Amino acid sequence: MGEVWRATDEVLGRAVAVKLLLGDHADASSTARFRLEAQTAARLSHPHLVAVFDFGSWEDRFYLVMELVEGRSLGDLLEAQESVHPEQVADIAGQAAAGLAAAHRQGIVHRDIKPGNLMLDADGTVKIGDFGIAQFVDDPSTALTTAGHIVGTSLYLAPERALGRTADSASDMYSLGCVIYQLLVGQPPFRSDTATATLYQHVDTPPVPVRQRGVGVSPAFDSYLLGLLAKKPEDRPSAQQASEWFRSGAWRGRPEPLPQQHAAAPRPVAPRPATPAAPGPGAATPDTGGMSTYRLPQPTGRRRATPAPRAARSAATRRLSAGEAIRRRPRVASAVAGAVAFVAAVYLGTVLFSPDSGAADVPDPGPTPTLQSPAPVEPAGPAGDGPRQDGQQGGEDGEDSDD
Repeated sequence: MGEVWRATDEVLGRAVAVKLLLGDHADASSTARFRLEAQTAARLSHPHLVAVFDFGSWEDRFYLVMELVEGRSLGDLLEAQESVHPEQVADIAGQAAAGLAAAHRQGIVHRDIKPGNLMLDADGTVKIGDFGIAQFVDDPSTALTTAGHIVGTSLYLAPERALGRTADSASDMYSLGCVIYQLLVGQPPFRSDTATATLYQHVDTPPVPVRQRGVGVSPAFDSYLLGLLAKKPEDRPSAQQASEWFRSGAWRGRPEPLPQQHAAAPRPVAPRPATPAAPGPGAATPDTGGMSTYRLPQPTGRRRATPAPRAARSAATRRLSAGEAIRRRPRVASAVAGAVAFVAAVYLGTVLFSPDSGAADVPDPGPTPTLQSPAPVEPAGPAGDGPRQDGQQGGEDGEDSDD
């Protein structure tokens, strides 16, 4: 399209790049058209786009004053090494797609994306140059091209462009796909002895996946690149989508995050009868281990709840864990022992402390040791009453009852 010179801006005192376009017919119509394209390109301000500072004509040739990029183009990079590591290729692709997205939002199509138009500065930042100029050169009214000539290198031309259709943003994405392919493999996806045969390949021949060319990229990267090289424009991702995809690291083929794992569901049990919405204190609560355990209801009074019909009790309700049964056994034994002791104490107390109803009623327990105490002096009774032998014996035997 022209020659590029390093120059000095004498007004601002900075180094710039001056591009002299081919052609020697800078008439009024061409000048107006070039002015419009240069003004359109100058509106673009983005870190990944070469800035346009000025334009004009000199000796019947158009020139464009642009930002000077201190670095090398991707074409120079490919000359220095056969291929580029996928890590660097993904970085270049993400930056270039971001620059294209900024231009496409302004309605500007590059039309000539190729390794020579993508620059790398000293920091590794991608800069896309010549925005809007390809469209101006391709316009027959500018007298810079002959009728029927297609501006752009055949190695990176989109199928619709090869068929003579108007270029759009999807055409730039196809060309970017060809550049990415060449960076990975070392050669573009389609190459033939003639430019015409190469154009036919863009239209009819499917590209060979880069993994089949021996490139160590993930299946996700390979599949996405084939999407950029789709024959139909509507099947290609947009520049914004491609930028986000490459910058997100999806090209590494990382697996998608697994869905959130939920706790294991309890084992299915037999259908239960309808119960109130709010469970009582003895309701079952599922354990985290996947098995259902149950808490015994705590006694709240002497009133007992009416048991449910036996047919309505499910198998899971009737099951008690071994630990629960073991814990209940000491309590039952203690209760039984206490009841026996209580009954024995009552019975013994009744026997020992009940009043004497007669010698015939209570069997003689036999002689038992008792504390000896002085016998009381029996007062003289009425006349005719003599001492009673059974009363004296009863007094001794009943001493405990008198006390």
